[in-house]
Amino acid sequence: MRKIIHIDMDAFYASVEQRDDPALRGKPVVVAWRGARSVVCAASYEARTFGVRSAMPAIRAERLCPQAIFVPPDFVRYKAVSRQVREIFLRQTDLVEPLSLDEAYLDVTQPKTGLPSATAIAEQIRAQIRAETSLTASAGIAPNKFLAKIASDWNKPDGQFVIRPAQVEAFLTSLPVERIPGVGKVMQGKLLALDIRTVGELRLWSQAELEARFGSFGGSLYRRARGIDERPVEPDQPVQSISAEDTFATDLPLSGLDEAIRRLADKTWTATRKTDRVGRTVVLKLKTAQFRLLTRSFTPEAPPSSLEELTAIALALKDRVDLPADTLYRLVGVGLGGFRERGDGVSQPGLFDEPLSTGLAEDGAEIADD
Repeated sequence: MRKIIHIDMDAFYASVEQRDDPALRGKPVVVAWRGARSVVCAASYEARTFGVRSAMPAIRAERLCPQAIFVPPDFVRYKAVSRQVREIFLRQTDLVEPLSLDEAYLDVTQPKTGLPSATAIAEQIRAQIRAETSLTASAGIAPNKFLAKIASDWNKPDGQFVIRPAQVEAFLTSLPVERIPGVGKVMQGKLLALDIRTVGELRLWSQAELEARFGSFGGSLYRRARGIDERPVEPDQPVQSISAEDTFATDLPLSGLDEAIRRLADKTWTATRKTDRVGRTVVLKLKTAQFRLLTRSFTPEAPPSSLEELTAIALALKDRVDLPADTLYRLVGVGLGGFRERGDGVSQPGLFDEPLSTGLAEDGAEIADD
């Protein structure tokens, strides 16, 4: 039985800004660039009372909270604090899996310290974060990653929650299905159509029935409904994908995207030079003016060997976009996926159903999921 802790910094980017500028304390702070195409990277708890949330268009945040103080993000500073927090994690265990700058999983089944329980370890970590960074964090403690992540959100901010093995079934029974990772609004609607609102109701369906309706994700739903998650905490995960994207000041037709695609391919290629791994699958990501997201991908027989080859493939992927010619686009991205170690065997071609860039705002800013 594993002992997993999920640590989530409270309103991380906004809290760093309030810590470093006393004039911002107690005020509704929104970390975002101003502009019609910008999105909120983070919002202080004072701003959240007005309905402001991460990933929300900045212009909407301004409408919801006219008195909000907008602060442009400073990722150099946030990354420095994130490294400081990770050093605190490593005092307890080497099994630390960062998910973003503001959250991580820790496996404390065999901790470095002599603390008697995972609960005590989480309490000490939170106390050290508070003492050494003047910031707060919330923690979830559970037998696996799925449950620990849910638990960390239970007593936010500046709290923690424990789900013990004997409590798992009872805890999950009344939990809304949308709390299961991967169950967004579309999937929630599909489950609602089947009269499935809670995890307890989901548990009444067999694995075969769920897989027949939802494919492999149905199997995941079956396991999560029973609190099953066998994924280990994996520190220092290798690069799986690299991408760059941009949101335009003015929506453009497909024929007007070439310059942006070339520029983003250059950024992506430059970023790949910093890793020893090799990416094979080229992905073109587009978002229409109506916010419809689509991707097109191609896996050549050999990995792209130059910027020119990457760019040529990305440009060619435009021809696979079958929307009407008058469709306008607000965002384009270019990515490389399917990374392998140099010298590894060639993998089979595959398509990505999801965009490569996760946790990124439309203007390329990282979003704090807090």
